[in-house]
Amino acid sequence: MDNKNTKEFLQELLDTLHSMDYVKSQEVPNINLYMDQVTTFMETQLANIKRHEDDKILTKTMINNYAKNDLLPPPEKKKYSKEHVLTLLFIYYFKNILSINDIKSVLNPITDKYFGGDGMNFNMESIYNEVFNLENEESKKFLKDVGKKYMIATDTFKGFPEEDQDFLQQFSFICLLSYDVYLKKMIIESTIDKINATYPRNVDANKKKKDKNKKDR
Repeated sequence: MDNKNTKEFLQELLDTLHSMDYVKSQEVPNINLYMDQVTTFMETQLANIKRHEDDKILTKTMINNYAKNDLLPPPEKKKYSKEHVLTLLFIYYFKNILSINDIKSVLNPITDKYFGGDGMNFNMESIYNEVFNLENEESKKFLKDVGKKYMIATDTFKGFPEEDQDFLQQFSFICLLSYDVYLKKMIIESTIDKINATYPRNVDANKKKKDKNKKDR
């Protein structure tokens, strides 16, 4: 594919991953921010993740909707704390693969118990750090796995017309990655269903939803 060997491809991928590195908690201001400051911070920190130049990372409307739909704790006197920003970062990373309801199922148990925690060990920052400290090791595994899939894809469609092989091998690579994402998404959704069945607030929300559906019939 594109006449690149696996080593060249992985180096390009590694460079891309480094440019898209997650936002460190220490990079988030320790002072409360107004809405405009929050959107500016997110836009600056996540600019390298954007697929297109004119893509919006986070807008005022999005933030208001998150708070309105009980996904984000409300601001205090129109200001957002560091924990608000960390929660918004979780939402941003999740929203590309999960529905808003699924994100609520995952985050509500966290924000209910740890948002505005003791300021030392049991708060949103400690949860954020615990999760993203795994990133370095996981990136190595990710590179190895993607490299293997790349090698497999380059070995497909050898008997097809030469002018079509590059595109078809890229298609094969996309299929391999998509299948991986599909399986992981199924596992994520299954895990969320288990959370919904055991976490009190989610159980109540699901019951209300079912009762409403019965009334609408």
